[in-house]
Amino acid sequence: MNARASRAGLPRITQLTEVLLTSLEKLATAGQADAACRLAGQACAELRQSDPAAWQRFNVFLHRMIKYVS
Repeated sequence: MNARASRAGLPRITQLTEVLLTSLEKLATAGQADAACRLAGQACAELRQSDPAAWQRFNVFLHRMIKYVS
């Protein structure tokens, strides 16, 4: 089963959250942890009130990545 098929039954915001978090992870592992964390922070700010579950996922990403920020 590919990633697209496994996401097919998820709500659109959950699908987008998955795509964005995967992209941010790739950005961080490519040596751009600062940029990944800035973008994740922006996502947190946008989602905090409207989608607490998505906000939490970006928040967890930030806490995990902070050790890589210079």
